[in-house]
Amino acid sequence: MSDSTEFEFQTLIDALMDQEIPFDPRYLHRLSDLEGEDLLLFQEAWSQVSLARHQTLLEDLNELGEADDLLSFENIGRHAINDQDALVRTLAVQLLWEFEARDLIPIFIDLLVSDPVPEVRAAAATGLGLFVYHAEIEKLPGEYPDKIEKALLHAAAKDQSELVQCRALESVGYSSREEVAPLIDAAFTSGGHDKMASALIAMGRSMDPQWQKTILQMLNSKIPILRAEAARAAGEIGIEESIPSLVELSDDSEQIVRYAAIWSLSEIGGDRAKHTLGQLFRETDDDQEADFIEGAIDNIAFSDGMQSFSLFDAPEESPEDELFEMLISQESSPESDGNGDLNSDQGDDDWQSLLGDDILDTDEDFLD
Repeated sequence: MSDSTEFEFQTLIDALMDQEIPFDPRYLHRLSDLEGEDLLLFQEAWSQVSLARHQTLLEDLNELGEADDLLSFENIGRHAINDQDALVRTLAVQLLWEFEARDLIPIFIDLLVSDPVPEVRAAAATGLGLFVYHAEIEKLPGEYPDKIEKALLHAAAKDQSELVQCRALESVGYSSREEVAPLIDAAFTSGGHDKMASALIAMGRSMDPQWQKTILQMLNSKIPILRAEAARAAGEIGIEESIPSLVELSDDSEQIVRYAAIWSLSEIGGDRAKHTLGQLFRETDDDQEADFIEGAIDNIAFSDGMQSFSLFDAPEESPEDELFEMLISQESSPESDGNGDLNSDQGDDDWQSLLGDDILDTDEDFLD
């Protein structure tokens, strides 16, 4: 390591410890892949940095890590995970969510079982989900799977915090254990929007066809987050009957629903999905949404096993397109013999009674 590099990192440390001046965001990238002397300098300085700066720094690193998956703040997360402040612990766990290191398993389990703060336990429950998935695809040997799943099952059923119950259920949803399905059913029929959303997430992750009817029904929910999670679940399970509803939801007024429907169309694939995504790409004037749709188009090429699918392969509207859309619309209409009954007024009334009379058009808690 050159003297200039050491000096540059010391400059970062000096800036980190200077409480009078806001920490310069240009230093954040330099905190990626910390090791050796730089990591030691950071760890020594950490105890001298204010709590407020601890929190804002970890919030910034989480945001940056989500935006650029080539960055790694693993060693910072490992150092901060034992902090006395609950928010710092929570943010540290979130920094470690994407890492597959097995030595994180007992750390997450201990936090899930023992931490006094629900937000920390919930973050740990989410972190364990990756390992449950690895266990299902036989990439996690030994006693790990059983220990993880038992801890999550207990938290999903017994934790005093609903937040922890929800996150634990979502993570254990990957598991094929027989105890999981009754927990999903209980959460879904609870009537609480949070638990219903988590149940839908778990349904999708289970890949179990027994949930298809429920998922299809919930594509018509009046609650945006429930529509969104149902759309995601339909894509994960690959429910072809959901395509007409997903096409409709790809023009939903709520972005969270649109994005979920668009991505699920790319996971299910097929001609109508390709046609819809191409049309959406041509019509959007939102750069962020265009980027998202382009990613979905790339994914559908992978899902369909095609060599390539250009954004411009989807033709402009033609009389044949209009006929194609009309035929599909008739196929999925309430009067049809197929799956149209899922969109009928009667089906909507059934779910209205299940959810109660307090159904809202939006649910701000889920959109935060």
